[in-house]
Amino acid sequence: MTRMVAIGLTLLALAGCETAKGVGKDVGKAGDAISEAATDVQKKL
Repeated sequence: MTRMVAIGLTLLALAGCETAKGVGKDVGKAGDAISEAATDVQKKL
């Protein structure tokens, strides 16, 4: 029983890491888009 709980918690932790990794990539892409937009606006000024 304890082994099953440990395996379950390990799987949840791994799934959480993958989710956080995906969110990090999405936030990074959004930051890149904002930076590019800001650069475009500065060039137009």
